[in-house]
Amino acid sequence: MNEHQTKGKLKDVAGKAQSSVGRATGDRDMEARGQARQGEGKVQKKLGDVKQGLKTLVRKP
Repeated sequence: MNEHQTKGKLKDVAGKAQSSVGRATGDRDMEARGQARQGEGKVQKKLGDVKQGLKTLVRKP
């Protein structure tokens, strides 16, 4: 697992938590920020997946 995958997963989890708290408290702004953070984390994790795949591809003879 590379740095982008790790940071992306952490942002995804933090965004889910923030969104849930916003939903539970009725704070739509917090819920939206959480969803945005979650989306950002998913994109960052996918970037890490692509980088990892390219590394694996390049290493094979």
